[in-house]
This record gives sequence, C-alpha cells and structure tokens, in this order.
Amino acid sequence: MGAKLGTALLAGIFFTFFLDFFFFLGVFLNYIRALEIDVYYNILFADNQNLWLYSIGILLFGFLFVFLNNTKVATIIFMVCFALVNVTMIPSFGLQAGEMMFKRENKILKEGGHTYIGSIMYEGRDKIWFYDDEINEMVILTKER
Repeated sequence: MGAKLGTALLAGIFFTFFLDFFFFLGVFLNYIRALEIDVYYNILFADNQNLWLYSIGILLFGFLFVFLNNTKVATIIFMVCFALVNVTMIPSFGLQAGEMMFKRENKILKEGGHTYIGSIMYEGRDKIWFYDDEINEMVILTKER
C-alpha cells in the first residue's frame, strides 16, 4: 500500500505540473509578453503558484491514475483538464487570465516626488509594472525593500 501511495503522489505531481506548466505558458505568452513585462517564465511560474490548487490536483490525478481501475476515464478527465488549461494559449483568453491574476485597478502609488494613478499590471520580486492613466503608458517602479 505504501508503494501505491508513493506512486500516486509522484503521478499526481507529474500530471499537475504538466497542466500548470501549460497554463502559465499561455499567460506568459499572451499577457506578460504582450504587455512587454520583463519577467522570465521561470520566475513567473515559481512565484505565482497556488499551493491549495496544486495540492488538489496532486490528490485528484494521483487517485485517478493509480487507484481508479479505469484508465480510459482517467485519461478523458486529464485530456479535458489539459484542453481547459490550454485555453490560455488563445491570445484573448491568455490576456484575460493574466488580467484576472495580476491586474489591480484604481491604484495610487508614490515614488520619489511623483504620484501615479492607474493599474498595477504585474508586481514582481523587485519591480512593479504600473499603467499610468494620466500619461497612458507603462511605468516601471522599483519596490522598496
């Protein structure tokens, strides 16, 4: 039984990682790159994981592929999930997913002697990409440490 649980854990990690990778790839291509935000894919992927959702995926896919004795059902469920996460590869959907994840509207930020009014488009480790409504362009602000 212990070997089967270990196999389920590894299978769940693998299949969930696979789905997660493609979801973030679509967001990266159609939101991050589209807005010319200077963030590497690896950083985007690592910094924006939802551990609860990832854990649920591990349990679900581990159970489906190891404990469910119907490989056809497990494969169909996985392929439906794969199709759903790959919707982010469609530019408009990838942009919308990125906006839902990262964009925060109606914000006021101050740096130096200047006040910026607009939307945070992405907040990274060291920088904030902010769309300033007054000048209608992206401003990159350095985060205070």
